[in-house]
Amino acid sequence: MYAVIQTGGKQHRVSVGDVLRVERLDAEAGTSVVFDQVLSVGEGDSLKVGAPTVTGAAVRATVVEQGRGKKLVIFRYRRRQNSSRRRNGHRQDYTAVKIDAIEA
Repeated sequence: MYAVIQTGGKQHRVSVGDVLRVERLDAEAGTSVVFDQVLSVGEGDSLKVGAPTVTGAAVRATVVEQGRGKKLVIFRYRRRQNSSRRRNGHRQDYTAVKIDAIEA
């Protein structure tokens, strides 16, 4: 059984037992969270597609850790202009969750 959920402006296909990195959630490690924006639920050949979400469907997960991703280097450059070289970095916060159950 799998489900497509929406969180943090992104869509993820999840199954029971998957560990997934999503945009940062306000939850401590070890607590449970519920994703109620389930776009579709499938099992075998059957598929339920919501308009826009499947009513009564939810995905339960446990927070594994809170962390920050690897550093990305943003380098802006315009040729022949020495003053336009800029180097910045960015680290995105994330929450790692483990999918416990899919309720359809």
